[in-house]
Amino acid sequence: MCFSTDDRPPLPPIRGAALDTRDLVLTGADGAPFAASSARAADPSGAGIVIVPDVRGLHPYYEDLARRFAEAGVDAVALDPYGRTAGASKRDASFDYEPHVLQLDPEQVDGDVAAAATFLRSAEGGAPDRIHTIGFCLGGRISLLQARSGLGLAGVIGFYPWPVGPHRSGLPAPADEAPRFASPVLAVYGGADRGIPADARDAFDRALDAAGIERRTVVYDDAPHSFFDRKATEYADASADAWRQVLEFMRVVGP
Repeated sequence: MCFSTDDRPPLPPIRGAALDTRDLVLTGADGAPFAASSARAADPSGAGIVIVPDVRGLHPYYEDLARRFAEAGVDAVALDPYGRTAGASKRDASFDYEPHVLQLDPEQVDGDVAAAATFLRSAEGGAPDRIHTIGFCLGGRISLLQARSGLGLAGVIGFYPWPVGPHRSGLPAPADEAPRFASPVLAVYGGADRGIPADARDAFDRALDAAGIERRTVVYDDAPHSFFDRKATEYADASADAWRQVLEFMRVVGP
């Protein structure tokens, strides 16, 4: 598991205002409804982001993250990947996510990300001129895979994703799909994350380099998995720098 329901994302370095923050029900490519949460930037930068959560699905951390992106000038929508098996209503902390992870369908997941991107490109979503995806843990794998989705993304971002090897969800490994990538990649890891060793990170870097994909890999040596948490004050410097890396990658702020 990545974030618990009482974790919250750290605050971004740019603090503006978010407007039109609301819950949504979007429709996947196959007609299935799924829950989402959107936030419009009061002072838009031209950037938009689709947020893909960890195995817990859409919960308060990601609703809050959408607002934090909007405060940084980024129109945002966070999606839930379990609409077909768990419904499109809100769920509490007792939600048993594991059966739903095992029922994920990679094509349907891609279709849901595409639906979220379509919402962002509408006037209702803010119509930013460039869109990225970002995901965490399982969502990080999903986000990275969107580089080969044909959505015309400006880039994909993965926080502590599993970039190589099989996954119980059946989602392919980003390293294996790298030859099909068509978007730049930002991968962010905790160096103390025992689940994603250095050789896995290096293998993904090599796959991207062999495919000629622009990439940025950031490793915070002493940070664990799920370090990007407002309550984790011991990793506040890593979280602050991670925000900077993300916003630079999205061309929201300069280097």
